[in-house]
Amino acid sequence: MAARIIDGKAVSKKNRQKLTEDVAKFKSETGITPGLAVILVGEDPASQTYVRSKEKSTLKTGMYSEVHRLSGASSEAQLLDLVEQLNLDKKIHGILVQLPLPRHIDELKVLNAIDPRKDVDGFHPINAGNLLIGQESFIPCTPHGIMKLLADDGVSLKGKHAVVVGRSNIVGKPVALLLLQEHATVTVCHSRTADLGAITRQADVLVVAVGRPNFITGDMIKPGAVVIDVGINRVDDKLVGDVDFEGAKTVAGSITPVPGGVGPMTITMLLENTLVAAQRC
Repeated sequence: MAARIIDGKAVSKKNRQKLTEDVAKFKSETGITPGLAVILVGEDPASQTYVRSKEKSTLKTGMYSEVHRLSGASSEAQLLDLVEQLNLDKKIHGILVQLPLPRHIDELKVLNAIDPRKDVDGFHPINAGNLLIGQESFIPCTPHGIMKLLADDGVSLKGKHAVVVGRSNIVGKPVALLLLQEHATVTVCHSRTADLGAITRQADVLVVAVGRPNFITGDMIKPGAVVIDVGINRVDDKLVGDVDFEGAKTVAGSITPVPGGVGPMTITMLLENTLVAAQRC
């Protein structure tokens, strides 16, 4: 039997409809329009596409949007000055620096310069630390979206074995923490894990965010497992995930497609975090 498809587009649409209503209510009650500022450095085509999508989505939900485009030759000092200006700008509640940055700019230094109260990406050490200890924080957008998809699919995590393949600060580590908070037993693996398939075949819930096309094959999946594919890889002008979809869909109980799975949820969670930032100000 073919796996059930977890439709990220549909879940995202439903969440954005509610978010639009919540923004309108907040604006009516407070007179405050949640504001998101996005900084793009350089001419990377994929980053430009993402930024345009974020700007369009922000405006569509009734929020205020600013996009600051800097040349790839801009200095680290110029970028830090802009971040500080936005930290002090009262009409801006969320700040996002589009990654990757040019090599001459220290990415960590820039992310750390963002006011944690405006860190809607959830990458600042204060937010990362609060997530670790279970305190109020901004949850990184992709892990947050994954948890929303699991909840919408009716997946009960309590007592389940969740395996996360990937250990990045952006997805792997935070999603492992979120799964732990929902009482799953969590194993974190990566591309260098010995006999990876022996571990992934134990997973009731398998989250794959390793950045390698078709890295997880059907024979590495437990029959009936929930498979969340975070990967976005371009192969022969097609987008494919980190999971071999054709092989996996005959084994898994449910699975996210690429595209149309986790991706649509990421921007939705960014907008939700921006509203939360405005509500906390």
